[in-house]
Amino acid sequence: MNRNWLYVLIGGCIEVVWVSGLKHAATPIEWLFTAIGIAISFYLIIKASTRLPVGTVYAVFTGIGTAGTVAAEMIIFGEPFHWLKVILILVLMIGVAGLKLVTDSGVKAEAQSAAKVKAGEA
Repeated sequence: MNRNWLYVLIGGCIEVVWVSGLKHAATPIEWLFTAIGIAISFYLIIKASTRLPVGTVYAVFTGIGTAGTVAAEMIIFGEPFHWLKVILILVLMIGVAGLKLVTDSGVKAEAQSAAKVKAGEA
């Protein structure tokens, strides 16, 4: 996993925290942590988007955030468990993983093409 995908992963995990904060924050300190989480996750996603396809980055980021938020709501905050939710989240995560795989292979192919072109120019 390269650094940019790590930024997406960390940003998505932080998204889970701040989205939960939007619902559950009750004190100024909790709202401050929520705002800091928003700023950090957006910074990481913007940083990753400079090197990776923006659409894929956003899809993976929101996929991680959605799945993580639903899981956190069920595990931490006691939201009712529904098998259909779990199945749909698994489908979402399969789609996210597929986007990452397709993007990684596309980036590698572009890098190889660029290297061939550069070698031909030299």
